[in-house]
Amino acid sequence: MVGHVDHGKTTLVSALSGVWTDTHSEEMKRGISIRLGYADTTFRKCPDCPEPQCYTVADTCPGCGAPSEELRTVSFVDAPGHETLMATMLSGAAIMDGAMLVIAANETCPQPQTKEHLMALNIIGIKNIVIVQNKIDLVPREKVIEHYQQIKEFVKGTVAENAPIVPISAQQNINIDALIMSIEEMIPTPVHKIDKPPHMLIARSFDINKPGTPIKNITGGVIGGTLTEGILHPNDELEIRPGRKVESDGVTRWEPIRTKVSKIIAGKDDADQASPGGLLAVGTTLDPTLTKSDSLTGQVAGLHGTLPPTHDEFKLELNLLQRVVGVSDEEEIGAIKTSEPLMLNVGTATTVGVVTSARKDTADVKLKRPVCANIGSTVAISRRVGSRWRLIGVGVIRD
Repeated sequence: MVGHVDHGKTTLVSALSGVWTDTHSEEMKRGISIRLGYADTTFRKCPDCPEPQCYTVADTCPGCGAPSEELRTVSFVDAPGHETLMATMLSGAAIMDGAMLVIAANETCPQPQTKEHLMALNIIGIKNIVIVQNKIDLVPREKVIEHYQQIKEFVKGTVAENAPIVPISAQQNINIDALIMSIEEMIPTPVHKIDKPPHMLIARSFDINKPGTPIKNITGGVIGGTLTEGILHPNDELEIRPGRKVESDGVTRWEPIRTKVSKIIAGKDDADQASPGGLLAVGTTLDPTLTKSDSLTGQVAGLHGTLPPTHDEFKLELNLLQRVVGVSDEEEIGAIKTSEPLMLNVGTATTVGVVTSARKDTADVKLKRPVCANIGSTVAISRRVGSRWRLIGVGVIRD
């Protein structure tokens, strides 16, 4: 869920799911929770009503009262804060099946972050997009049409050029049925590789034990995230990379962590297995001090011997934007220079890399914190502009 601040992303998630993600902690059964701006909802369809009125999230059709039929369950990720939203977008690119670009009809299009977020979708290759023209209840019909034309002009030549534009009011629950129909058409459930070993990107990690819990009742640490491929089962033995930081004799190294899956929570229920798609919480046998305060965020979990290599440096093949977006003065992006620090997002990992050698189309980068990633992985590149990190391009990890 992307778009400019106060354009209605959180309100729209609430309209679609009943969950206010800005303040809600998704409480999982038996003490496991993932406190993300995250909500599940099930899209349903009335067998008797015409399109788009037949689409709903209610068990009973609002139009005719007939029982609705389940289509699929989807997960929304909404990070309202600007910095958090960009980090979620860039580091979470590998787990997105599509995006909803929310644009408020009561403000001129595009606003700075609308431009920045569309550019991010464009550069990281998110092609399944639905544009949501929100707050149509706040402006006259003529202004809605004029604003619609502004959106069409804005997305021309981008990855969202042919995306449907759905006028809605999330606050008044207007046209939500038409929006669900567009999501069903434009953002299909992808075919995942379930015959591969399980590969989990860790987006959260935490300790669920309350202070003062007796040692005999201590529960192992929890990791939250998503499977990109494979099937995960309770009792599977996992390796987590890069692992934990170990310092001895003035030398710092990272050691992979070994653990076992104790339980899997998908949605709100215990599961006997987890497959790709959506977010899940995985209880482990880890000492909870290793998982507290998101200390494993950005790492990768999988069966021993099946994970990608860990890099503390790599070569990037560069594809830079022409201009910095998201600021009022869109200055040109100069070449990457030796010794320059860059913020790099790969998978769910965020790290800072210092350029050790820069050429026109490639750069060698030494990382402050190592990452676990395959050769060929996409890396979002941000540069410090003023007081904030700004997206300047994308790279691909090469040998």
